[in-house]
Amino acid sequence: MRGALLVAARRIGTLVIVFLGVTFLIYVMTFALPGDPIRALGGDRPLSDATVHTLQARYHLDEPLWQRYLRYLGGLLHGDFGTDFNGVSVGEQMAQRWPVTIVLALTAWVIEVVAGIALGVAAALRRGRAVDRAVLISTITVAAIPVFVLGVSLQLVFAVRLHWFPVAGTAQGWPVSFLLPALVIALFGLASVSRLTRASVIETLATDHIRAATASGLSRRRIIGVHVLRNSLIPPVTYLATDLGLLMGGTVIVEGIFNVPGIGNLLFQGIRSHEGATIVGISTALILVFLLTSLLVDGLHALLDPRIRTRGTTS
Repeated sequence: MRGALLVAARRIGTLVIVFLGVTFLIYVMTFALPGDPIRALGGDRPLSDATVHTLQARYHLDEPLWQRYLRYLGGLLHGDFGTDFNGVSVGEQMAQRWPVTIVLALTAWVIEVVAGIALGVAAALRRGRAVDRAVLISTITVAAIPVFVLGVSLQLVFAVRLHWFPVAGTAQGWPVSFLLPALVIALFGLASVSRLTRASVIETLATDHIRAATASGLSRRRIIGVHVLRNSLIPPVTYLATDLGLLMGGTVIVEGIFNVPGIGNLLFQGIRSHEGATIVGISTALILVFLLTSLLVDGLHALLDPRIRTRGTTS
């Protein structure tokens, strides 16, 4: 028990160090860029020096970078993700956008889980046949296409020409407005899930306990459904658990293509308008989501692999 607590504490400590390091790098890269965001607010009408100095003091832009970062961390402890140059809370903006991104990411994730595992198992059970070759070729092809090319292509075919889905926006709600952008996001993860599942199932089928189960007269359906899948799902489940966090931040381009009003679209707008507080605040939230999902991976490992639980209790 004590060993398990030490492992958990060490894991949490590592995540805290990663969080501080990554957020500091993002903060530095965002606010150390050349140009004055305050003067950019004036557009074609330059702001007076007095106005610029007043706004810089209000948003603490006249302080050293390290001091501003520490101030930002202090705000995070109170749930404050900062305020943009229009005086609007970044946290409030994210609260309005999160539901859309969560629905989009979960839709894409479910497509990855169902289609990825099914294709991987089908390819493994028919190793070397037409189904196996088709799955491998299609997944490699999809992984080689840039996301913006795939997104625009599917939008042109299925939305503009065939009219199966809306071209952009979320006016028609779930699932109609979310399926096409979710499919674009899911196709890249689906390729990895199917290949991981295929390799893991093939490896499990060659183990001694599967041969013993076959020799004992168990039906093939029971062997595949109970013994093979339970031992083969650890690699794809690890990827899927981590990918759920990545999906939350990987929707920037797709939300821009399909004009989905989610977190990714808000981040894209913040980059275009040089809203440093928006960029850093959203990036911090996405980092937190990713780190939390990585903690869940360890729990899923323990559920799927009894050997991990055994090591934890005997430590």
